[in-house]
Amino acid sequence: MSVEITKENLLLDEAIAKGWELPEFTVKEIRDAIPAHCFQRDTFRSLTYVLHDILFVGLLVYAASHIDALPISAVFRFGLWVAYWFSQSVVGTGLWVIGHECGHQAFSPSKAINDGTGKIIHSFLLVPYFSLKFTHSKHHKRNGHLSEEVAFIPKTRSSSGLPPLNEDIQVEGPHSAFEETPFASLFSLFNIIAFGWIMYLMVDASGPPRKEGWVSHFNPFCSLFNEHQFWEVIESIAYIGIMVAVLVYAGQLFGSIAVIKYYTIPYLFINGCIVIITYLQHTSPRLPHYSDKVWNFQRGAVLTVDRSYGFLLNHFHHHTSDAHVAHHLFSRIPHYHTQEATHHIKKALGKHYCYDSTPIPQALYNTWRSCKFVEDEGDVRFFKN
Repeated sequence: MSVEITKENLLLDEAIAKGWELPEFTVKEIRDAIPAHCFQRDTFRSLTYVLHDILFVGLLVYAASHIDALPISAVFRFGLWVAYWFSQSVVGTGLWVIGHECGHQAFSPSKAINDGTGKIIHSFLLVPYFSLKFTHSKHHKRNGHLSEEVAFIPKTRSSSGLPPLNEDIQVEGPHSAFEETPFASLFSLFNIIAFGWIMYLMVDASGPPRKEGWVSHFNPFCSLFNEHQFWEVIESIAYIGIMVAVLVYAGQLFGSIAVIKYYTIPYLFINGCIVIITYLQHTSPRLPHYSDKVWNFQRGAVLTVDRSYGFLLNHFHHHTSDAHVAHHLFSRIPHYHTQEATHHIKKALGKHYCYDSTPIPQALYNTWRSCKFVEDEGDVRFFKN
């Protein structure tokens, strides 16, 4: 016997206090507001963006190959290497975005081209393509859900070791349990940026607690995957093995230091970019999480934040940050149409479209300090500290 859910039997205290209204639009209403051509996938056009990124990767490697021969001081030489690492991470993050787009089947109408291209790009970046494709699909299907989201799980009051709400003398926050010096906050934030992506792939670090052993994108037997996905996960791991072998051979051919300078350090920078981008896309004191009683796909999809990283980074990152709401609503829209789609989505969503113009470093620090936990109860729960 089903029980009809009405606003009268929902716990909406936080929503009322924040002036938050549950959106009532449908997916069809939003889709109808977007021009039909935005959903068209063009294989040739998509490939030009791959070639664009590969060209810049090659140009940067070529430019970097002259750094050590320049008649300049060691300090300036190191500065040029830092510039190379940063620039290569910007371009490499764009490649990662295209590989991720392949996983959504947004690169081409052809599944074979999507998966073939995605495997090559993500394996080059040491990302197990099918493993991420499967888990990332679950994230899209449950974004913003308090208990069924798989990638960005908010800690609760009780799991954070805080007293019950009715016994909390620091109910308004910030809680002394989270008090840190600015240096300590920056250090903990640095650890997440530096190691968060690798830990997510290796041990599902930001996922929900699971009562089993090794939960990993590299373990085809774990609960992240269904039985029929086993061999594709194995294939992804095999491709990573091939890439590791290529890097080992390159180390023997050119020297380990060269591999570290040209590949490993930019790879770590790319990982940091991925953490920053995805964290700020899905974490904000302005946006709540929903319980099962009020969650649906479209409500969850718009619990994401669009942010601009400036013209140049938006371009090289293929608008993964300034058009992310569109991506969550319709993940098969190719990136070269998401800006136009966003223009129409903003009109359709009205006040439920979230854009944050706060400068990225400030937004990152403020979000890290303010988004610590959500309450144990409530059908609409906002982050607190």
